[in-house]
Amino acid sequence: MQTELSDQLGIEHAVFGFTPFPAVAAAISRAGGFGVLGAVRYTAPDDLRRDLDWLDAHTAGRPYGLDVVMPARKVEGVTEADVEAMIPEEHRRFVRDTLAAHRVPELPAGEAAGWRITGWMEQVARSQLDVAFDYPIRLLANALGPPPADVVARAHERGVPVAALAGSARHARRHRDAGIDIVVAQGYEAGGHTGEIATMVLTPEVVEAVAPLPVLAAGGIGSGAQIAAALALGAQGVWLGSLWLTTTEAELHSPALTRKLLAAGSGDTVRSRALTGKPARQLRTAWTDAWDDPAGPGPLPMPLQGLLVAEAVSRIQRHEVEPLLGTPVGQIVGRMTSERDVQTVLDDLTRGFERAVDRINRIARRSGTS
Repeated sequence: MQTELSDQLGIEHAVFGFTPFPAVAAAISRAGGFGVLGAVRYTAPDDLRRDLDWLDAHTAGRPYGLDVVMPARKVEGVTEADVEAMIPEEHRRFVRDTLAAHRVPELPAGEAAGWRITGWMEQVARSQLDVAFDYPIRLLANALGPPPADVVARAHERGVPVAALAGSARHARRHRDAGIDIVVAQGYEAGGHTGEIATMVLTPEVVEAVAPLPVLAAGGIGSGAQIAAALALGAQGVWLGSLWLTTTEAELHSPALTRKLLAAGSGDTVRSRALTGKPARQLRTAWTDAWDDPAGPGPLPMPLQGLLVAEAVSRIQRHEVEPLLGTPVGQIVGRMTSERDVQTVLDDLTRGFERAVDRINRIARRSGTS
């Protein structure tokens, strides 16, 4: 699974693995792919430094990257408290009532809620970059499109290419014009925030729109045959996220959630605004059903929704309340039927890729002699 891009980055397989777990990112890089650590949960620079120290020591000298969440435009003077004050009481009451209906316990005394809006604020992302550029990262990716121009320039000064996710050819062209080096074409099937266009349609559109920039295909990819299809569509690699959630190196810390992921089929996800306020593909649960019910108040726009539900989500996860328990995940969840280590997953992808290429070559030879 080698392409011009994989050769440039010095990796054996053109498989880019996005994950919030350092152990998974390191294992992907050691297995010949390219591990990309998600930084959004690192609101304290020292925590990110600790995990980058660990990652640097466990990648066997192989390249790895960092993914941040950074808006292209800065909103001045807005604090978390300002955003909190904008949340209507009706929505707070809806959260309380939904949790009470499922008998979700409170968090233990002194335990803070997990992810909050803080990780999405530009000043936090900039503090993450101040740490990250002290390390030999080989890629900076941004989940919200192109980062600010000075960040792109800062990365380029250090020889670090910049990638950005796009859900349409229009977005991709904007990324190209902002100086992005690699465009990730993320289709409708993907986990997390997605657009409306499926990967099979989106990938060649983006390839054509930004040529000769390299494109990575993302969304609904979890087999070697699908990787072969992505490369046939013009991509120079694939960007995989959901597939790593059920690996043995993943740190979900929730046996119940792992069981739900392993049991889910490809039709058991929903694109809902329940988690962040923007459409994000995730497991369908009683929580997403409640927020998507027309009888309810409906989700608030980003970033209000994320701040509103942060403590509730932490309570659901902390106490493993299964009817409400979910996570962002793509439609490829239907292929995630057993816990395997990262190396085994990569081996399965490469074998499947080889079989798919051999099959296409046989068809090509037959066509040439008919």
